Amino acid sequence: GSSLEEIAGTYFRQSEQIPTRVRLGVAEFFDRDADGKPRRGWRAGGIIAQFLPEAPERMRQPDLDGGDGYETPVHSEDDAWNEARMLVETADMDELTDPQIGAERLLYRLFHERGVRIYPSQPVYDRCACSREKLKGVLKGFTREDVEASIEDGAITVSCEFCSTTYRYEAAEILP
Repeated sequence: GSSLEEIAGTYFRQSEQIPTRVRLGVAEFFDRDADGKPRRGWRAGGIIAQFLPEAPERMRQPDLDGGDGYETPVHSEDDAWNEARMLVETADMDELTDPQIGAERLLYRLFHERGVRIYPSQPVYDRCACSREKLKGVLKGFTREDVEASIEDGAITVSCEFCSTTYRYEAAEILP
């Protein structure tokens, strides 16, 4: 894809295999700080809709195009999913980024005819859940051959790709 929206859609289609529609928006804003000085910044917002029916047969998606002249079978998508996807499409970028339009208001605008249930918000944290003990448990789950193949200079080194923390384990800590 050429946009983050398209890339996210492709990810859900190919990796998660869950019918998903992602809408994203970003806008520059201008306001004043507590001292009245002008400031500028950026706001981002988005909405994601996923089709998660209880009946697995309702989730059937078209197969990916096989190429080489193979014709992909045509099937109809679930009506409820089509409706939800089309309603999400109507969300304007201004609605996604306007601080005066909260999530509740936007969801009500989109889905009030079907009923809207809002759950309490949950904070998002940018922190890693890795730990020395957790990674040690993962390493102990590997076969002896895999552990031995990972030993360099008498130790195994593991780097967390999220927080960039490097853990070093002596071979005796992992091997029985």
